Amino acid sequence: MKVSEQWLRSWVNPSVSAQELMDQITMAGLEVEGFAPVAEAFSGVIVAEIISCEQHPNADKLQVCSVSTGSQNVQVVCGAPNARAGLKVGFAQVGALLPGNLSIGQARLRDVDSFGMLCSEQELGLSTAHDGILELPADAPVGQDIRTYYELDDIAIEVDLTPNRADCLSLRGLAREVGVLNDLPVQVPDLAAVPVQHQDLFEVAIEDGKGCPRYVGRVLHQVDNTAAVPIWMAERLRRSGIRSIDAVVDVTNYVMLELGQPMHGFDLAQLNDKIVVRKARVDEQLVLLDGQEISLDPSILVIADGAGPLAMAGIMGGVHSGVSASTTSVFLESAFFAPIELAGKARAKGLHTDSSHRFERGVDSGLQEAAIERASALLASICGALVGPLIIREQAEHVPKLAVIDLYSSVVVSSLGMAIADERIKQILLGLGFTLLAESVGHWQVQAPSWRFDMAIQADLIEELARIVGYNSLPVTAPRVALKPQGAAEQATPVAALVDRMVSLGYQEAITFSFVEPGAQDLMFPNINSLKLANPISADLSAMRVSLWPGLLKAVQHNLNRQQEQVRLFETGLRFRVEDQGLEQVNLIAGVITGSRSAKGWYENGENVDFYDLKGDVEQLLDQVKGVEFDIVNGTCSALHPGQCARIERNGKLVGHLGALHPNLAKSYGFKQNVYLFELRLDRTLPSALPAFRPLSKQPASTRDLAVVIDEEVSVSSVLDTVREMAGDDLVSLNLFDIYRGKGIDSKRKSIAMGLTWQHPSRTLTDDEINRFMDLIINTLQTRLDAALRG
Repeated sequence: MKVSEQWLRSWVNPSVSAQELMDQITMAGLEVEGFAPVAEAFSGVIVAEIISCEQHPNADKLQVCSVSTGSQNVQVVCGAPNARAGLKVGFAQVGALLPGNLSIGQARLRDVDSFGMLCSEQELGLSTAHDGILELPADAPVGQDIRTYYELDDIAIEVDLTPNRADCLSLRGLAREVGVLNDLPVQVPDLAAVPVQHQDLFEVAIEDGKGCPRYVGRVLHQVDNTAAVPIWMAERLRRSGIRSIDAVVDVTNYVMLELGQPMHGFDLAQLNDKIVVRKARVDEQLVLLDGQEISLDPSILVIADGAGPLAMAGIMGGVHSGVSASTTSVFLESAFFAPIELAGKARAKGLHTDSSHRFERGVDSGLQEAAIERASALLASICGALVGPLIIREQAEHVPKLAVIDLYSSVVVSSLGMAIADERIKQILLGLGFTLLAESVGHWQVQAPSWRFDMAIQADLIEELARIVGYNSLPVTAPRVALKPQGAAEQATPVAALVDRMVSLGYQEAITFSFVEPGAQDLMFPNINSLKLANPISADLSAMRVSLWPGLLKAVQHNLNRQQEQVRLFETGLRFRVEDQGLEQVNLIAGVITGSRSAKGWYENGENVDFYDLKGDVEQLLDQVKGVEFDIVNGTCSALHPGQCARIERNGKLVGHLGALHPNLAKSYGFKQNVYLFELRLDRTLPSALPAFRPLSKQPASTRDLAVVIDEEVSVSSVLDTVREMAGDDLVSLNLFDIYRGKGIDSKRKSIAMGLTWQHPSRTLTDDEINRFMDLIINTLQTRLDAALRG
């Protein structure tokens, strides 16, 4: 927000310099982003009056003007089309210095002498307007320096506010802060009710009270919208970065800057039947004031009449019902729109207005009547408007409730490390607009003002005290904490151990957004409900992620598009899924690989990674969880290739998936090389087994080798599980050392070979015992898995 220092000082004028004032505002939490003079440097320009204009004898587009400076008449040659007798203008005398270091001297134009120059707004650095000379009000004093007349020795201060301080998106809010900081009263303009001069009403109905709890309107007749606004108003608007348009628009913009209440003026003659505040209907269209035609949807709150939408509520009005030079009757709107209902709506349509900026952050819910009275008084004085009665519609159950908070001086001391006098605390709270409901020694109960909707708990009040007293005034004390050794659970596996292992495997850690593009995520996980954001940064980042894969795949896409063809990334973070019991948040670790297995070199031909490269990396990662067996079995996942997808299980419970990216998804991302991914739930992965002592056996071990032929679709893990089940409690080692396909083996079958080792803790196992185990294993494999001994 930009505001003129002079305008601010007209409300509250502390005895500090401009720099000290800006430092105060910054240290109060309202950061001053910068400041700039309201006009470029120039000198020698005065208010003058054109006495006469005659056609230049040698040029069709030039006039020879006689200009009064108050002390003399001078001859000036001028080419401006609006130069005419009786006009008050800005006159640069001979010797004047204009912006851009332009020096004005005597000149001769087409054989006629010219002693000075009549200036446009652009030539004075006041605006970019250059289609004519600057026209001053008829009461401008001839001979006065133009800098004095415009009060141009001023600066525009730009304040950068956090979203919770929307109350300071107005001069009133900023002046309130400066007044409290300097213990000075604030001079508020007269906001009293304007005398009613006619009884005409226009019906208003609120259909969506949740989106619009309060709506205040008023009919104004005999409005002269061609009237020029006072120079002080036009200048204050200009210094705040707003262009002067016409009287009605300028007044509504002025009240918005002054009090913080966005307003809108409708041409009453263009309204049909009644005003209705409602949600837009499907396929409704609206042409905005900027000429843009937009399609509305039922999520957008609109101001409508009997013929259809008139405006996007709190964002921008429509061109059909807007005021113009011919407007004589105005319906003035001052409403409170709920921030959550407007959040993101302007951005979704590619719009951003001063009005939407304020309503999205929150406008004072008790300001509407005062704002419309202030605007009515200004329109009556500037445009001669006749004022009608207020039209107030309210659904009180949706109006924000004012917070009631208890504050204790003992908590202030413990939080800030210093005591603040009770009278000073009371003074600060009252100065900030809080209402004192109850008071006792060391205790206050206050009600937050309607413009401070960010106040809810005692800590909020303590923060306000710290701001006003000054953060630099708080004592610097070292924290005193009793640090005791904290034991770590033996079964805990730190996430850092997994991160270190991924880094050692050549992966780079990525950090991606927790919100993703909903279309791409729905394509990847069509059967999983995601949480949609109420106020997204953009439409491409409007859903919370249900997996880490969408973010990682965008990172892979980003790298591949920049010729980085070998990519290994991993990430740890939360996923968010909407389940029957509510929002489920789970910590995950996920990774993705693509490209060559290793860099090309003398001994490497740059072979690409495959499924087993990723599987090996995942197995090494899981090795960090001590004493736990994980099973990797065939599985399905909507995001992975049906033929290259595996489930990772622990005691039969799903831990995660790994596999190749589904071809349809790879095509949608534009991948021309295979991409492999994995993802694990940390809550089901990290707990390790509790270590237990087991004595070493002094007895000799017995070893057997076993080779069986099984069908190709039978998994090796099922064979190993069967062997362990049948081998008894004394099996101490089972080692798979060969898988063979080829000559001598049916093309639909494969051979696997394994080594088995038995060892009893207290005696030597006999050959008969070992043979019985072997027979049991072989028979079970034959009956259960149709296995046959390999000859």
